[in-house]
Order: sequence, then C-alpha cells, then structure tokens
Amino acid sequence: MTRRQNGTCDAAGEAFWRFSLALYARPGVAPALIALQDRAGCNVNLILFALWRGATRGERLDAAGLAGAAAVVAPLDAVVVPLRALRRQLKFVPDHDTQALRRGVAGIEIAAERAEQRRLAASLGSPPRGAPETDRRAAAAANLALCLGAADGSPEAALLRRSLAALMRCA
Repeated sequence: MTRRQNGTCDAAGEAFWRFSLALYARPGVAPALIALQDRAGCNVNLILFALWRGATRGERLDAAGLAGAAAVVAPLDAVVVPLRALRRQLKFVPDHDTQALRRGVAGIEIAAERAEQRRLAASLGSPPRGAPETDRRAAAAANLALCLGAADGSPEAALLRRSLAALMRCA
C-alpha cells in the first residue's frame, strides 16, 4: 500500500470512528446496540459499518459484502469478545483495584474495537460520487435490515433508524 493509499485508509477509518461516536452518543442508541448485540448476537461494529456505508456513501451491502466485512473483523472479534466478557465480569467486584483493572480492560477493548473499524474502513474501495440524502437514507436502512435479519422489526432497529435520520439532518 502506498503512503497516499494508507492516508486515505486512515482518513476513512477516522471518519468511520467519528460517525460511530456521533451515532452512539444519541439518546437510546448505546442501549439499543448493546441489546442487539446481547439478545440477537449482532456485531455492533458491523451494524455501524453498514449504517456508515449507506449514510455517507449511499452504498448498499449485499449478503456477500456483509460476510466479507465480518471476515475482515473476525480476527479482532476473537479479542474483543473475551475482553468484553472480562470487563462485564469485573463490573460486579467493588474492590478499588479491581475497578482500576476493569478500566484498563475497557481501554484495551475500545482500542480493539477501533482497530476493527479501521480494518472495515480500509476494506472499502474508492468512494463513489455523492448520493442524494434520500438515497443514502434508503441505503442505510437496507444495510441495517441486512445486518439485523429477524431483529430488523425490533424497537431497537426503529430507534436506530430514527437516530440515524436525525444525525443525517444535522450533518
């Protein structure tokens, strides 16, 4: 990869991270994503990636594209999942030293999640020409439905659609 391509990947990774933070910060989004992760087995970074691709690029994923994205993050997901489990387990130990360790584990977990997002962003080709907002919103909705499968009709999915629409209006 040339330096310019690497800079483009870095920029895309940073843009994806900023998008994720902005959406995650909207009211109700964090609990909705965590519920989809815990109850439906969804990968939060894949959901965010699908929404980002649709909302910012107007791109629709297909089953093969989603499977390819899942393969890109699989090696790091093997790190994130045990870290998440350990962090959650430590939550219930009130000891000060244990809580300091929990914060350290959380930091490593976030670093691994961010690395997943960089990998996902780097897997993109050149950005297409800008799509109109209505097309981008439809692409994001289609991508979300693909990611969620049977959970697409859930209250969490509806909240994500509303929050994304509000975020897109603000952008």
